[in-house]
Amino acid sequence: MWGWIACGWAVAFAGLHFFWGLGGSWGLSVSAGPLADERPLWFVVVGLWGVGALCLVGGVLGRLLAGRRRPGPVGRVLAFLGWCVSAVLLGRGLAVEVLLLTGDSGPGPGVSSAQRLWTLLLWNPWFLLGGLIFGLAAWEFGKARGGSRGSAP
Repeated sequence: MWGWIACGWAVAFAGLHFFWGLGGSWGLSVSAGPLADERPLWFVVVGLWGVGALCLVGGVLGRLLAGRRRPGPVGRVLAFLGWCVSAVLLGRGLAVEVLLLTGDSGPGPGVSSAQRLWTLLLWNPWFLLGGLIFGLAAWEFGKARGGSRGSAP
């Protein structure tokens, strides 16, 4: 079940990035600041289309984690990748949350209060939720493979 949820989470996030890549702006200006208005080519290609494509890869991983258990190295690699995605999403969500809550937005222009609120209430919880979902999918997949061997990184 968790693999299917991870797949849906990733595909939904991909869809949002593709929407932005096609010129949509809902939520982007508050989360990306001036980049949303300027839309430099590198931002559109890497930050919108590239992240969208990466999310689709995450959707495939979620689908594979939902599928039949795979014995041997393939199953271990899939479980490991699920744990890696979980760690990256949780790490990103927690790190940005801490930075915003402590008021340390790093170098460059400051983070507006609207960006801070939008990120704290929507984007970071979305990353944290995705990290938890992929962790549960990897755990469930590893457990279905037959025990604790290879079920966690």
